[in-house]
Amino acid sequence: MSTTPIYDRLQALGITLPPVAVPAAAYLPFVQTGKLVFLSGHIAKKDGKAWVGQLGKNMGTEEGKSAARAIAIDLMGTLQAAVGDLGKVKRIVKLMSLVNSTGDFTEQHLVTNGASELFAEVFGPAGAHARSAFGVAQIPMGACVEIEMIAEVD
Repeated sequence: MSTTPIYDRLQALGITLPPVAVPAAAYLPFVQTGKLVFLSGHIAKKDGKAWVGQLGKNMGTEEGKSAARAIAIDLMGTLQAAVGDLGKVKRIVKLMSLVNSTGDFTEQHLVTNGASELFAEVFGPAGAHARSAFGVAQIPMGACVEIEMIAEVD
């Protein structure tokens, strides 16, 4: 791990990157092809367990945003494991966010900002990305949010 501005920003934010989580089913946590690294969906976790809840039912937008931020930290831990050094990240290319929400909840995009804003804070202009945010009826283990990511690396 190098002492790049990325690690300085993580330290300033009080963020310690976690190790890669063991997949809960038949998939890999990440796959690299060429300069692109595809990270499998990461569910929100709180205290080491699935962060359970449904937006619009028993969770509000701000709590969902915190859950999305927590996922961004987990995604960075997986990305670091994939490439060895976050200093190699050229750009966060795309996020896809799934928000466990009721049919009338319409703030999935604001929930997803929890991850998007953290990537911008940590990676600067290279953290700006394309994304989509969907409301879904359920996520594995009852988690409130799941996010997958594509990053470009050197």
